[in-house]
Amino acid sequence: MAKKHREIGVAVVWRGDRILIDRRLPGGVFGGYWEFPGGKVEPGEAVVDCIRREIGEEIGIEIEVGDRLITIDHTYGDEISVKLMVHHCRYISGEPQAIECAQIEWVELNQLSNRDRYPMPEANYQIIAALDQNQ
Repeated sequence: MAKKHREIGVAVVWRGDRILIDRRLPGGVFGGYWEFPGGKVEPGEAVVDCIRREIGEEIGIEIEVGDRLITIDHTYGDEISVKLMVHHCRYISGEPQAIECAQIEWVELNQLSNRDRYPMPEANYQIIAALDQNQ
């Protein structure tokens, strides 16, 4: 079976010194895990447009997409490879809602190293490491 490859636009949404994370819905791959919000880049769509669209659809807020933080190529088992294109984003307006996720939290960067409190898919820890280096 051919490995599925997905290009994912990922947002590190800042509001002051806090970062927005969401908890995936139960079931499916990584159900119940926390993550930086984002989603699949559609054919012909720019990454910046994908991130803005996904955050609007999933969380219902408006953001400004800023500089690229990191790009991560990661493989999960034999079935899925992902390319995560991660951008710093700034919260602009709207009240965050769990539209396509189970829960939302604004957290400080140092809280994300608590893997028991905020278990994440493995590639997300590379994002946290990149954020730590940028401090």
